[in-house]
Amino acid sequence: MSTPSTPPAPTAYPARLAVDYTAEHDRLKTFFRVFLVIPVAVVYGALTAGATRTVYEQGGDVVQTTSGGIVTGLFTATLLMILFRQRYPRWWFDFALELARFAARICAFLVLLTDEYPSTVEEQQVHLDLDYPDAERDLNRWLPLVKWLLVVPHVIVLFFLTIGAFFAVVLAWFAILFTGRYPQGLFDFVVGVGRWWLRVQAYAWLLVTDRYPPFSLD
Repeated sequence: MSTPSTPPAPTAYPARLAVDYTAEHDRLKTFFRVFLVIPVAVVYGALTAGATRTVYEQGGDVVQTTSGGIVTGLFTATLLMILFRQRYPRWWFDFALELARFAARICAFLVLLTDEYPSTVEEQQVHLDLDYPDAERDLNRWLPLVKWLLVVPHVIVLFFLTIGAFFAVVLAWFAILFTGRYPQGLFDFVVGVGRWWLRVQAYAWLLVTDRYPPFSLD
């Protein structure tokens, strides 16, 4: 008599984030973290910010208008390419991946997950991966039009989880100052929230997958 076959294990989600855990942290770097992150945050902001124009209307009124930045432009261009051509150019994907990795390194440094100053090139302790999609096979051309609506439940849950992560980072800041160590429970929770945000971003904004994100920190 044949035995029932075991169902295949689910494949990993197409967006993955992991941060190497290091218990020991530098107290001085931790104390001044908000100030230390400013230079690299300015670099990221300059890279992604939109252009601002000053418009003088009749009557002397001054109006500041801001066009969408590179993140908005990349999303719009990718959506249109999938919608009309069912293509996802590899070089667009590679740029979006490297930009996401750079942002993840900055965030990891800001929330004390790592003491390494964020690199613009090296992976360091932050490991972020996205699977390149076959647009014709894996992506529904119409789904990007409604993905922003489909992730509303995730955004609501993540709103509260992000508040929790903020307080976890505050607790970790005090723990490092007094003990020199980042409690692993707090570390894992903060990384989990970041991982959840990445999956939502990959689904709704980077458009690399049509697989709905799981409600999970793992």
